Amino acid sequence: MRTKLDIAKNWLPRYTGAKIDSFGDYILLTNFQNYVEKFAEKFNCDITGLHKPMQTATNSEGLSIINFGMGSSNAATIMDLLIARNPKGILFLGKCGGLKRSTEIGHFILPIAAIRGEGTSNDYIPKEVPALPSFKLHKFVSEKILERKMEYRTGVIYTTNRRVWEWDSDFKVYLRKLGAIGIDMETATIFVVGYANQIARGALLLVSDLPMIPDGIKTEKMDKAVTVKFVDLHLTLGIEAMTEIGIKGEKIKHFMY
Repeated sequence: MRTKLDIAKNWLPRYTGAKIDSFGDYILLTNFQNYVEKFAEKFNCDITGLHKPMQTATNSEGLSIINFGMGSSNAATIMDLLIARNPKGILFLGKCGGLKRSTEIGHFILPIAAIRGEGTSNDYIPKEVPALPSFKLHKFVSEKILERKMEYRTGVIYTTNRRVWEWDSDFKVYLRKLGAIGIDMETATIFVVGYANQIARGALLLVSDLPMIPDGIKTEKMDKAVTVKFVDLHLTLGIEAMTEIGIKGEKIKHFMY
């Protein structure tokens, strides 16, 4: 295996248990196994990779979903491995913490950019390059939200490699200075590695906690409540948006800048 593509072609099946040609042209990415289970139940399709690092399912219309795990290193890994399939577009369905008072649990965020606080993306392109989505892909997602007469938020997401930071008052002061609308561990990495690999990408984030205040820090009880109230809609919006892109066949690739 002498090239990056050689490695990806070998490792994508090894990580997921799925053959490369079994993946669809459009792919949903998630951190959560229950998203994959709900997808498989909805479309009556099999889940592959139950004993692998990543689980996946693909419906008959050529839409796949992959649970790649948590964190920026895993996000970079799946975005590298997907060059073996060369998908036409990916959408990350992630959860984030809301950082502004106007952002409430259950709100959806379409990031206009992400701050590269995780460090992983620095191995791909210089840190001065912004982490951006493919805006045409986000257009399809926003239309699906508006069709339901719902609101959504836009803004900048801060991506960190720290999972436990909610106790750190100095870090919170720093976040307030940045003015970011939300915080997560994957979005900037997906945007940057997608750009480096010339994969069209986007993110629809669900606000699952309010970590800037003590009562808003995520607990098991809170996470279960968010799952019951909002996860089905989150997944449905992603499925509808990516399916419509496939049906219309519009090019959404983000050209080099």
